Amino acid sequence: MMTAAINNTMNHSENTHHHDLKVRQMDFDLHNIPEFWYDNDPFKTLLLSALSGGFPAGEHFFIHAVRHFQDQITDPKLKKAVRAFIGQEAHHSKEHDVLNKVMRDYGYSIHHIDRNVAFAMKWYKTYLSPARQLAHTAAVEHFTALMAEEYLFNPEELDKMDPRIAPLWAWHAIEEYEHKAVAFDVYKTAVNNEWVRRSQMAICTVMFLGFSTYDFISLMRESGHQKDVKMWAQGINYYWGTKGIFRKMIPSYFKYYRQDFHPWQHSSSSLINTLKAKYLGDKA
Repeated sequence: MMTAAINNTMNHSENTHHHDLKVRQMDFDLHNIPEFWYDNDPFKTLLLSALSGGFPAGEHFFIHAVRHFQDQITDPKLKKAVRAFIGQEAHHSKEHDVLNKVMRDYGYSIHHIDRNVAFAMKWYKTYLSPARQLAHTAAVEHFTALMAEEYLFNPEELDKMDPRIAPLWAWHAIEEYEHKAVAFDVYKTAVNNEWVRRSQMAICTVMFLGFSTYDFISLMRESGHQKDVKMWAQGINYYWGTKGIFRKMIPSYFKYYRQDFHPWQHSSSSLINTLKAKYLGDKA
């Protein structure tokens, strides 16, 4: 028993503070991109658009949740990573505001998504403890890391997007990968309550999937394609079929509930440099 405990401590120590973050000030030109900028497909485009709609308010909340514990961090590497995490998330909000405006100009009620997420985040700040808020942030960061590594890191997916918008999603995915362990390490350092961490992931999962699905269906109604049965069948199969993108993420999702879980137990370092060179240029 003692040996196992020592090994768990060593494994966590080896994974902790594996942070290599860079704050990049990007400025994407999204003028005149087509309405369905992802594979000319309403399903794929509006699925990501629904997520984008909630990013600005959500990322402001993540900054708030991590910043609350900033003064409790003594490790200089983690303190530096927290500052970079805040910088990266702030820039994500800015650039997704640009994309959200593009979709609003096409007639989509993206502002309703932003408003609803902002309301939910205000509720969290009021009624959840700081520990729960940080656990929620770590949970969502696990979702975004999975989206990045097991979806958007696929060059074939990025190649299906309009070439003006693919760099935005590649950049966001790269930085989600870079900072995927920051909120988790702050949580383990400042809180380290396994019940709170795991239970908040379960709550977050229900809410994330529920609200994201609702937002997506709402946008689909506004697109005029809500009755396209073939598109729905192809889209559902693409994401949730036997070889579906989201279905493949399920085993990695459940790893979060393991006591010895750490985000850096899985690495996509073989892909990251290729993506940086292709999409970030001199800001890699």
